[in-house]
Amino acid sequence: MKECKTEPLFSGGESTSWKWVIAPLIIYFIERIVRFYRSIQTVTITKVIVHPSQVIELQMKKPGFAMLPGQYIFIKCPKLSNLQWHPFTLTSSPDEDFFSVHIRTVGDWTQALAKACGANSEDEIYMMPSKLPKIAVDGPFGTASIDIFKYQVGMCVAAGIGVTPFASILKSIWYRLLNNSEDLKLKKVYFFWICPDTNAFEWFSELLERFESDMIEKGHAGFLNYNIYLTRGWNSKQAKNIYLLENENTDAITGLRQKTHYGRPKWTSIFPEIANENQGIDTGVFYCGPSGLSEILHRNCELHSTISREAGCRFFYNKENF
Repeated sequence: MKECKTEPLFSGGESTSWKWVIAPLIIYFIERIVRFYRSIQTVTITKVIVHPSQVIELQMKKPGFAMLPGQYIFIKCPKLSNLQWHPFTLTSSPDEDFFSVHIRTVGDWTQALAKACGANSEDEIYMMPSKLPKIAVDGPFGTASIDIFKYQVGMCVAAGIGVTPFASILKSIWYRLLNNSEDLKLKKVYFFWICPDTNAFEWFSELLERFESDMIEKGHAGFLNYNIYLTRGWNSKQAKNIYLLENENTDAITGLRQKTHYGRPKWTSIFPEIANENQGIDTGVFYCGPSGLSEILHRNCELHSTISREAGCRFFYNKENF
């Protein structure tokens, strides 16, 4: 075999990699510019409220701010850090003239923010708005929960702090129902809240109590079916009070008309009940909480859905895990 003594020739082509990089980079920089512009807009804290269980509520106003139920924002407090942005779910309704977040002060940043806002007592208003720290807000950003308004029946499931986005959603439903809004398709809402301890009930139970009273007053007593499950966190004294107050009209823990359940929900029984009550209707299932429960709910949605809507109820699953 003869040895080839000719050196191989390589032909270089035109550089084209920049064509695949330039478009994403342009989109990225546009997005960063928009977010920077939104972050420097003036935000005014109008009120700071302390709720039980180390929770503070910030009510704010920002020119041109528009939100949808269940969305979230990023908050930065330059007094604490120019680099840290923290996500918080909006708990207000688009129908209110402010937007709000509930913040549990369990970390260094949240505790420092509460201190900067003067949240060291249980008074409703601590400082004049001009003396409150300046903050920057980016957002809002959307989640799957806003799709609840596409259904006639909604099933909302919250685990622990995952109840936060449903505060905004329930408020929005409340305002639309009271105002006889024509674009409200919802006819029935099932709400399930699985909570690890009694302290977590306190701020949200106030909202449920107002919702419940107004629904009864306006003749919509059956619109909201809510169930609260306490999985742990009661002591022997509380257990005794629960037993003694079992026959009272209000719950011993929450003060609501609906009694608290103890333990975990039996989803294999709950889904068939909802399906039987809503024959021929599509039901949107919306979950916010840990991923473990998400798999159980998704499996039950598939198990208890019929192929056609006419033959029964179909469940459509939406989730937001953390």
